[in-house]
Amino acid sequence: MKILMVCLGNICRSPIAEGVLRVHALDADLPLTVDSCGFERYHLGDAPDKRAINVCKSHGVDISGLRQRLFKTEDFDRFDRIYVMDANNFNDVKRMARTPEDMKKVEFLMNVLHPNENKPVPDPYYGDSFDFENAFQLIDLACRAIVKSLIVRQTSSK
Repeated sequence: MKILMVCLGNICRSPIAEGVLRVHALDADLPLTVDSCGFERYHLGDAPDKRAINVCKSHGVDISGLRQRLFKTEDFDRFDRIYVMDANNFNDVKRMARTPEDMKKVEFLMNVLHPNENKPVPDPYYGDSFDFENAFQLIDLACRAIVKSLIVRQTSSK
């Protein structure tokens, strides 16, 4: 299974989600490929925001080696699931979709906890450490749910 996490700048929410999901998948011995990307060119090639790195580090997740990249149309071919952080990200991905099949891979991350509600993971960029901790906690809950559902699916297919 290959999963892509998407936010606007790929320096806060999506790298947090990439790092958290990788850790939970590793802990569960799940063979997952996880990546993240965004749509804003301003931080192209940059490491995640220091506040994102710090909140992850405080929870035992190292995202310091990640680098910002842009979403590409080819990502629809490379990934099985594409999770977005909010409605703007959803619309950005939708604009690049080639077919309805592409969009079947796309889901709001928080829908794994609150199906069909399209709740956002609030962007902490203009906030403080509390906002980054809040984003981390929401992402962590969703990533735990993803791993749990993949374990159930894997177990039931045996």
